[in-house]
Amino acid sequence: MRLHFLGANKQVTGSRYRLEAAGLNILIDCGMFQERPFLKRNWNDPPFPPESIDFLLLTHAHLDHVGLVPRLVSQGFNKPIITVEPSVDLAEIVMLDAARIQEEDAQYKAKRHQKEGRRPKHTASPLYTVNDAKKALPLFRGVKFREPVQLNDQVTVTFREAGHILGSAFLEIAVKQNNATRRIVFSGDLGQWSTPLINDPTPLDTADCVVMESTYGDRSHKDAGTIEEQLANIITDTTQRGGNVVIPTFAVERAQELIYYMGKLIESQRIPTLPVYLDSPMAINVTELFHRYCRYLNEESRCNFEQRQTPDLKFPSLRLARTAKESIAINNIKGTNIILSSSGMCTGGRIKHHLRRDITNPNATILFVGYQAQGTLGRQIVNGDPEVRIHGRHWPVKAKIAQIFGMSAHGDRDDLLHWLTAAKQPPKQLFLTHGEEDAATALAATIKEKLGLKVTVPDYEQTIDLT
Repeated sequence: MRLHFLGANKQVTGSRYRLEAAGLNILIDCGMFQERPFLKRNWNDPPFPPESIDFLLLTHAHLDHVGLVPRLVSQGFNKPIITVEPSVDLAEIVMLDAARIQEEDAQYKAKRHQKEGRRPKHTASPLYTVNDAKKALPLFRGVKFREPVQLNDQVTVTFREAGHILGSAFLEIAVKQNNATRRIVFSGDLGQWSTPLINDPTPLDTADCVVMESTYGDRSHKDAGTIEEQLANIITDTTQRGGNVVIPTFAVERAQELIYYMGKLIESQRIPTLPVYLDSPMAINVTELFHRYCRYLNEESRCNFEQRQTPDLKFPSLRLARTAKESIAINNIKGTNIILSSSGMCTGGRIKHHLRRDITNPNATILFVGYQAQGTLGRQIVNGDPEVRIHGRHWPVKAKIAQIFGMSAHGDRDDLLHWLTAAKQPPKQLFLTHGEEDAATALAATIKEKLGLKVTVPDYEQTIDLT
């Protein structure tokens, strides 16, 4: 039994693992690398023959967990892709949107080069196309939480709630060998407790080996007041200055939580009734899925969705911008507008156009509500870079830069420890992934000190013998 670490090692994105067990080759996640220093990895051939994989198991449908699935299929993979029911539809939205963005960005880049009179060595081309993404869709198979799925006579996988986004799971893989059963758990991304919309993570039960995320392993989410208080203060301040509030928004989960909070703030008159633009076709489609899969939400949200004619994710001043024409039209609207646009780390998509317009305006606020990976445009802005490069040009950062703490879909150090220590017995092997090196090593030191467990922070493409 061997485990290969093929992404999200001493970094946050690119989640991918290959498990060899009981005659099977199992791939867990197949995510896109989003940090600038690692973008070239997306273009590399996978370090295994794609046709050798028997099953692809997906923890959830964020881009850094499913973003390379279409490329893998185009390279020869054609076996079942298994994930929780909402994640099937979410993955379709995410992959098709990513393909469209890559095609559009490649076209935009080619036009810009032509306009600038540049002749680059390589023609701009997308990582994969919409057709590639569509070819992956028939391979998907949706399952329910807590129902064991038989992969062969010796191996089963059970998906349990991770509390990160709609349909997110951690995987419990049970392998029967030599009259014994070993359990390997992949945490995927673990959420916080007591958040709106989504159920809490299911506590870890038993596991011999755990692969656990460590995104916020070196910190607790800052106590800067409630999310509603922080949002209200930032929006009110920007309204008084007369600028826009531009929010780089993760289309899955973060956009829906923001809509939920803003609807409450407007209804309670804690902020003015401002136009709120959801400028992301993907986020709009995802919001519709929340209504379709409301049975997967927490009890309060499920009741609201089922019983109220105006559900939590709709309010009168919410505007949806699906088309490019509708997106461009936002720039012509006077006064203060709240603009939610993807991507959340500013790595592509419509948010770059809004940033280009507002980042030089001292009356505007650029508000970050999620993790910004090292090397991304979002990280550069949060770090206070005086100038950033957008669409081939450098722009001075004059807008006010703000962050809301505690809204992350990732649990912090205390949440991760809470989930891990719920196990009836401590795991014999513990690996920390999906976190920058400082965060992962800090969490490893905390676990060693408090729990006395042996912890490994694996390197990229490292292989571990689990037997």
